[in-house]
Amino acid sequence: MPAPILHLGATITCLHAGPAQPLSPFARVMVSGQPVVTLATPYAVSGCSLSGSGSPPCVTAQWVTGAVRVMAGGAPVIIQTSQAVCTPTGTGLLPLVAQTRVLAT
Repeated sequence: MPAPILHLGATITCLHAGPAQPLSPFARVMVSGQPVVTLATPYAVSGCSLSGSGSPPCVTAQWVTGAVRVMAGGAPVIIQTSQAVCTPTGTGLLPLVAQTRVLAT
């Protein structure tokens, strides 16, 4: 099913509400004037709410699923329904806000 493509300006958090930002978006393909994110793009997580709980907080994340039919630079683009894994917690990322004009499957 088609879903919005994620880009640099998308609002993404870890499951504990820590903001996540892409470290190296693919700058050669733009949606809504911002670079897209591909499966190869690692994310940095800051402010994870697990930081004071005794459990290690989310620090980085990596997408494990992406679009099947749309690629950028040979790597699948990330869509709003893609799955990610945070390190060291093993939980996921939650895309909250993304552009809605460009969809991919």
